[in-house]
Amino acid sequence: MNVIIVTIGDEILLGQVLDTNAWCIARHLARAGMEVVEMLSIVDRGERIAAVLDDVLARAGVVIITGGLGPTNDDVTKRALADYFHAPLVLRADVLAWIEELLDRRGQALNENNRGQACLPEGCRVLFNPKGTAPGMWFERGEKVVIALPGVPFEMEHLMEHEVMPALRARYPGATLAYRVVKVYHVAESDLAHRLAAWEGCLPGEVGLAYLPSPGLVKLRVTARGEKGLEALDACFAGLLEELAGLRFTVGEEPGLGEEVLRRLRGKSLAVAESCTGGSIAREITRVPGASDCFAGGVVAYSNEVKATLLGVSWEVLARHGAVSEPVVVQMAEGVRRLLKTDYAVATSGIAGPGGAVPGKPVGTTWIAVATPRGTAARLFHFSFTRERNIARAVMKALEMVIEAAGDAPPY
Repeated sequence: MNVIIVTIGDEILLGQVLDTNAWCIARHLARAGMEVVEMLSIVDRGERIAAVLDDVLARAGVVIITGGLGPTNDDVTKRALADYFHAPLVLRADVLAWIEELLDRRGQALNENNRGQACLPEGCRVLFNPKGTAPGMWFERGEKVVIALPGVPFEMEHLMEHEVMPALRARYPGATLAYRVVKVYHVAESDLAHRLAAWEGCLPGEVGLAYLPSPGLVKLRVTARGEKGLEALDACFAGLLEELAGLRFTVGEEPGLGEEVLRRLRGKSLAVAESCTGGSIAREITRVPGASDCFAGGVVAYSNEVKATLLGVSWEVLARHGAVSEPVVVQMAEGVRRLLKTDYAVATSGIAGPGGAVPGKPVGTTWIAVATPRGTAARLFHFSFTRERNIARAVMKALEMVIEAAGDAPPY
């Protein structure tokens, strides 16, 4: 069963809003073994919506639309769908009562625009939206399904998880696609491809390997299609992990270095002192549920004033060695560990770029230190000339240093 996703909104096409809805919908579908074959973004115009529906329904069994269901005049999706399915808009008393109750809980009064949201195409299945006033809609034409969801991301995701996916699984119980993911750290994509060439050449036709590089890591996705591919997937993935022996990697899409840090700490506490990374280490750790069990907090010490007054870095050391130096980053780590009374602390100080380079310290020069109950260790890294990549690489290296300091040999 093929799926096409259509996002509606001029704001997407103007570059004012990032289309995270298509990404979210695709992830839900892929996890259920449903294959997305195309994504489209189109303008808020009824005639365009109708033309696109004619096109995509000829090539997919399910079409999921998001956007244009709000209460304002520029939200035209509902009217376009009513015209397309020749279904007059009718006032749904149950939807109106639900909208009134929702607004009442928020301390808001029902107005005519909200009332209009209870007028839905006759015959469509209503997907009640507890997060907002725009309900979703489910249409069927023969074997084809069209689903319309609100464009507000958290409303859309709630409906995908609690309404759409259960209904799609019931209607299409047989998965046609599955995948496994592993993240490999600090190996160039070309080197990894060379290492895996023989293994990849032996994959069955129903199983494929994709390389998805980003700063400091390459995500490998093994995808299987069809009954034969699904049967072979686990064995193929096990073979891939054998080929990666000796490299640093984590298995799965979501688990990463932040999660591994918390696992290794085993209840011990951690603080961060960040200069060049600007809070990115703390963000990576706090993305993981349960981070509060170990993570105490941190200081973004971007200026020398903050390094000295909050973290206790010596002004003499700053003047003699500069902020991007081993003595400074060591004092930052020890200072935040002392300040927040933690077992471990990690600190960064570097030149992220594009400016800031000085003789002997080009853009990408980064010092990272980890303070532990057994002492403090620091390392010097030379990253690239791109600011975003330098920050990403520094975060990754800092987390790896904490992992190494908090445990025995890495389990990779």
